[in-house]
Amino acid sequence: MSNPLLEMTGLPPFSAIQPEHVESAIDALLKENRDRVTALLATTEHCSWENLVEPLEYLEDRLNRAWSPVSHMNSVVNSDALRNAYNACLTKLSDYATEMGQNRDLFEAFQQVADGEEYPQLSGPQQKIVDNALRDFRLSGIDLPEAQQQRYKEIMQELSRLTNKFSENLLDATNAWKREVSDESELAGLPESAVQMAKQNAEAEAFEGWLFNLQFPSYFPIITYADNRDLRRELYTAYVTRASDEGPHAGQWDNSELMEQILALRHEAAQLLGFANYAERSLATKMATNPEQVLQFLNDLAERSLPMARHDLDEVRIFARNQHGMEGLEAWDIPYYSEKLRQHKYAVSQEELKPYFPEDRVLKGMFFVIERLYGLSVEEQHDIETWHKDVRFFDIRSEQGELRGQFYLDLYARTNKRGGAWMDECISRHLTADGLQTPVAYLTCNFTAPIGDKPALFTHDEVQTLFHEFGHGLHHMLTRIDHPSVSGISGVPWDVVELPSQFMENWCWERDALNEISGHVESGEALPDDLYEKMIAARNFQSAMQMVRQLEFSLFDFRMHMEFDPERGGRIYELLNEVREEVSVIEPPSFNRFPHSFSHIFSGGYAAGYYSYKWAEVLSADAFSAFEESHIFDRETGLRFLSAILEQGGSREPMELFVEFRGREPTIDALLRHSGLAA
Repeated sequence: MSNPLLEMTGLPPFSAIQPEHVESAIDALLKENRDRVTALLATTEHCSWENLVEPLEYLEDRLNRAWSPVSHMNSVVNSDALRNAYNACLTKLSDYATEMGQNRDLFEAFQQVADGEEYPQLSGPQQKIVDNALRDFRLSGIDLPEAQQQRYKEIMQELSRLTNKFSENLLDATNAWKREVSDESELAGLPESAVQMAKQNAEAEAFEGWLFNLQFPSYFPIITYADNRDLRRELYTAYVTRASDEGPHAGQWDNSELMEQILALRHEAAQLLGFANYAERSLATKMATNPEQVLQFLNDLAERSLPMARHDLDEVRIFARNQHGMEGLEAWDIPYYSEKLRQHKYAVSQEELKPYFPEDRVLKGMFFVIERLYGLSVEEQHDIETWHKDVRFFDIRSEQGELRGQFYLDLYARTNKRGGAWMDECISRHLTADGLQTPVAYLTCNFTAPIGDKPALFTHDEVQTLFHEFGHGLHHMLTRIDHPSVSGISGVPWDVVELPSQFMENWCWERDALNEISGHVESGEALPDDLYEKMIAARNFQSAMQMVRQLEFSLFDFRMHMEFDPERGGRIYELLNEVREEVSVIEPPSFNRFPHSFSHIFSGGYAAGYYSYKWAEVLSADAFSAFEESHIFDRETGLRFLSAILEQGGSREPMELFVEFRGREPTIDALLRHSGLAA
């Protein structure tokens, strides 16, 4: 039987890829890779870049290219058959990675390259690949005795299985809950677009009224605008208890035990490798140097933000009491009265801005920004095969017509699609004997789909999310590094990977950029000055409250991994409450089970690394201030950012690259100023 995963030459043939192809393709590739590595080591007397490292780069890239569409489809068009095929391969891939990381002959071959006469002649990116490989051998347990190596391998297998199960539970719990509404009075306060979407949801399931679910575009309008307090409470309860021991599906997809097991295994793996805890292990590949530095950074930000965050919350409470006679705000009341307060103070809401951000106008404006900054043009390509009819595909070209990258864009929320927004790699840049492999990205969001025959309209928050993911995409696509393991975002320390994404968000607030990004869905007119001024005035509305919320997540994640004690278990909620007492201003109800859906750290790449968002925001705010000093479309500054940050991938240390762009090391000043926290 032919297998499309083994026959791919260009873009993935999504419709041809069936669940039954997955396991056989991965088995075949892993066998071929193992045989090839054995042959390389057996026939090579003197190891060099050309006879060892380069062939390994090729093998790794080919495996990644086959796995990428499988992993992606599992996230965006999930089905039982695909899920089973995906799960069957996770252990095999984990085994293979650990086995390569613990291959003594392979380690010694890399060591030979590092110690050899050729090493000083290698390019910077080539040296970085060799250095990273030696570091990663040690982080895979190369120095451990055989029994401990075996235990490390078992831990990696089990972690792969458990973190994936966490993600599946969350997806299933999110999809399982629905709320039918047949009485229109229950919908009072909701924006027309949310009502229409609920109607469309109901029609799709042959129900006569309105249908709400826990996808963010459905949940957010209820918690923000619904006058019906019971409805707000009901959705809030369902949302914050997903995949837990509480709420409407208590115990059904419960992540409680998984979280404990994940934390225990991470801790054990870290200690096997000689680290005191998993937080230390996490920092071995990051820009931050030790746990104390991370905690000091987070606590310093908390100290600066807390007084203002308390003031933000007091302001909502006083407003709710004085203007609406509402005492004793609960967690499901705060977003609702905050939105009322925002409208009272600034006379602007996300909903009011939506008609100015139709999908095509936003995309056109976003592409205009990178054309002005980097001289790049973006063009949609039709008749490209995708995994869903709503997915679009684009080319990015230089002024000289060179194809720099391509990307798929999957914008709307739907059932069987993982929540959130992300960028992932489809194909990495790679220069081989056959020529240059163009990098291709997946950009995935969960926005409100078009309603009826109208185009999709985005909130300004959604516009920022799109710019954020596009920033990640540019980092992947615009790289000039020809070796996959340090091209694009590969090899970039995790606490720096958010720099290009958070950097891009800044243009969503600039008048000159907004003239291009916005255009009324009917008249085409750009965002009017009065609305723009209100939006800017409201920019830092409750920014201190948002800051301490992110710090709560970051400190909780970091301390949970740093302070784990096998005798006492994860102490997940005990620790979360401690952190909340120190840095939080909102006290959620006792049934809130936020950690049970904290997929960033339990099933994503952010374990003991959620602080990365704030760490990278220091870099991104400082980088953007270079444009504030010249002009937001200053081509010279743009080209400097392109060459120092976007094009160099993980080929050099991030501090070196930042200094190359900025002329100095980063400071926190711009972040404080942009957040409205500067003294």
